[in-house]
Amino acid sequence: MKKLLSITSAIAISCSSLLARAAEEVNIYSYRQPFLIEPMLKDFEQETGVKVNVVFAKKGLEERIEREGKFSPADVVLTSDMISLFDLVDRQLVQPVNSKTINENIPVHLRDPDNQWYSLTMRVRNIYSSKRSNKPVDINYEDLASSKFKGKICTRSGKHPYNIGLVASMIAHNGEAQTKQWLEGVKANLARRPQGNDRAQVKAIKEGVCDVSLGNSYYFGKMMENDDQKAWADAVYINFPNQKTVGSHVNISGMVMAKYAPNKDNALRLMEYLASEEAQSIYARDNMEYPVNPNVPVSDTVAAWGEFKADPLPISDIAANRTKAQRLLDEVKFDL
Repeated sequence: MKKLLSITSAIAISCSSLLARAAEEVNIYSYRQPFLIEPMLKDFEQETGVKVNVVFAKKGLEERIEREGKFSPADVVLTSDMISLFDLVDRQLVQPVNSKTINENIPVHLRDPDNQWYSLTMRVRNIYSSKRSNKPVDINYEDLASSKFKGKICTRSGKHPYNIGLVASMIAHNGEAQTKQWLEGVKANLARRPQGNDRAQVKAIKEGVCDVSLGNSYYFGKMMENDDQKAWADAVYINFPNQKTVGSHVNISGMVMAKYAPNKDNALRLMEYLASEEAQSIYARDNMEYPVNPNVPVSDTVAAWGEFKADPLPISDIAANRTKAQRLLDEVKFDL
């Protein structure tokens, strides 16, 4: 009998140990591409012993979490832009995070006062121009509607979140009517129908298809270190728009804790880590993004592009116009 009890106790202890180890994990749903976040996640695993499981997707994570409901395995959701970040909040798929550590590492204008969302990195919506023009250009986003750019502009789909964010910021500054007129002007100046990603637009400039394009800042750095794409980057200047007016539009990547996070403690550990100087330094070094932690400098590559004035409008004020931006893009049939 004693032997049976001993065996039973050993099994119970073994099971408890296995459950404890199984609990040391965190599940991420990510809109960010693998190569952009894997260095941070690997570092987090090594530092904490917490296993990181990731589901990568280009779209549809909000719908997936809604379908899964309270049985969703998602602990943390990482977004690549403000549009999807605020969609998660609006759909009530997140929960507030009470962390003094995160709030100390991320400035107030880059996080939710109710602690439901946090920025992780910043990127500028730059205007790239061909070096055929011999020098960088002093340009505003509004200038893209000027007739002098007739047939000279390339861009990805107007309905992509990066462009929706820009249009939302234009509405915030200039109103709907003026922004719609601007969109019609930009559409009339396109060298081709919107297509491809941000890097494809720089390639098009290199090939002489167009002279200017819209693109996020970190793509410039990524092209510079890519043997096949360096020639594209070498063919353009990276320009920071609206330096004499409201400043350049800055979008963000972000994070939230999922509403039914089954590994809440580890989710908090991960979120605090991603806001730390350690992780933010990896973002800056490897991804050439602008860190949100003010104690972390940009990489040498990014620093070489020069300082710029960013649009000081709060992220929440810009995101509040995203539905209007989508409607205007539909009304002008921007992608047709």
